[in-house]
Amino acid sequence: MPEGASDGAVHPGEVIRLEKVVRQYVVGSNVVRALEEVDLVINEGEFVAIMGPSGSGKSTLMHILGCLDRPTSGRYILDGVEVGRLNDSQLAVIRNQKVGFVFQQFNLLPRETVLANVELPMMYAGIPRRERAQRARQLLEEMGLANRLAHRPAELSGGQRQRVAIARALANDPALILADEPTGNLDTNTGAEILRIFEDLNRRGRTIVLVTHDPNVASHASRIIRLVDGRIVADEGGAAA
Repeated sequence: MPEGASDGAVHPGEVIRLEKVVRQYVVGSNVVRALEEVDLVINEGEFVAIMGPSGSGKSTLMHILGCLDRPTSGRYILDGVEVGRLNDSQLAVIRNQKVGFVFQQFNLLPRETVLANVELPMMYAGIPRRERAQRARQLLEEMGLANRLAHRPAELSGGQRQRVAIARALANDPALILADEPTGNLDTNTGAEILRIFEDLNRRGRTIVLVTHDPNVASHASRIIRLVDGRIVADEGGAAA
């Protein structure tokens, strides 16, 4: 935990706890409330899909869960750390240590090799070069990319690039894997392969939150949270907060 960070209330087994989280933005003379007093608990080892129409608040919720944004009010506790109490540098450390991101656009560095892309979060975490290279190789081997270590992203298929992104997300052994439309740029068969990887990671104990508009993608999760107008209107298969 970063120096100066404060723990929230202890809730064993919880990775995410939101308590009456509000996020509002000022747009011109108007105040837009993107999230309205959201309460949510996600426990360790859950596979959760967040769904909602455009403007429902799911992207705002994803940004808060990933420590890319802060609530206007309410509390967000991530793996025992109350995010709202952190300054920007502490927030960056928590984001690096506790959240692994997988994006629709892959977000790989085009001029770096596959191996270097997976090493990057570990470099920011201060892990020694030899150790991070060894772990990056291991993760890429698990993703079936042992023969692609020296390739650059442009030399890979979309599915291979997303597997690199998943390996990168796992690099610092995070508490949470946060995936934003991870199959959106893939064909149906390749997307199904990526979803099977998430299912396998979840069977091995990983906590996964997947943001999607696609019911077929969401059906791979064991719990589906539906947002409308910044509020949770359905929580299928989940425990109460």
